Amino acid sequence: MTGKFATSRAGHDKGRLYVVLGEEEKYAYLSDGRLRTVDKPKRKLKKHIQIIHRKVDQELLGKLEKNEKVLDEEIKYAIKQYNNLKTEGMYVKK
Repeated sequence: MTGKFATSRAGHDKGRLYVVLGEEEKYAYLSDGRLRTVDKPKRKLKKHIQIIHRKVDQELLGKLEKNEKVLDEEIKYAIKQYNNLKTEGMYVKK
């Protein structure tokens, strides 16, 4: 699940797009690079998020998998790229 996009299905942040930074048994750690930074990710129950089966780019994915330092700007850029693909109609939801 690490490195995928996810949206919140419940709570005050319902509908917000995040990148999954990591996971535990019941929880996922999410960041949007703005309100929820990499240093203070949102801890959310897995049942309260909707995973989007699209991963971030290979460079960022490699950093997340190797537990290397990830910058908030990289998360914001990944979300921006996803939103651009979605609005241009290049990404069709299955």
